[in-house]
Amino acid sequence: MKKIKNILMSLFWGLLGLAVLVAVLFETDVLPSGLWSEALSAEFICRCIMEVVALGGIWLALRLFRFQRVHADLMARKSVALQNWGMLRLLLLEAPMLLNTILYYMYMQTTYGYLAIIALLTLPFVYPSMGRCMGDVENEQSETAPPVESEEQEKVQS
Repeated sequence: MKKIKNILMSLFWGLLGLAVLVAVLFETDVLPSGLWSEALSAEFICRCIMEVVALGGIWLALRLFRFQRVHADLMARKSVALQNWGMLRLLLLEAPMLLNTILYYMYMQTTYGYLAIIALLTLPFVYPSMGRCMGDVENEQSETAPPVESEEQEKVQS
């Protein structure tokens, strides 16, 4: 499990570091910013697509381990499934964040910056700590599932 945690942790910090590096390169004028600011129709299409991708990716990444198929896979294959699904969850958050960071500097449009910040704010909820990795593969009832009542509780309620 420690190996899986280290893989997920390196992906987490690697993509986050890459986004910070991109921002530093643009802010220090090593890379030119605003190159695409004149392409208004392309920017509109790109903005619409990135809004759906970023917000949908955030929702999906935060809910991913609660889907029945994913949860069953995590319970059955534990480490292998955690590596696959955990990497997907991190990529669903950090790939749009990195792309939004780049697009912010290419178009100089604040919408992309805000989308990147929203994705950044959701990262603590999927931080791949050892406790989270162990909790993701343990068989515990989902918070959204209705509680299972025993026969005695049903008789008392009648």
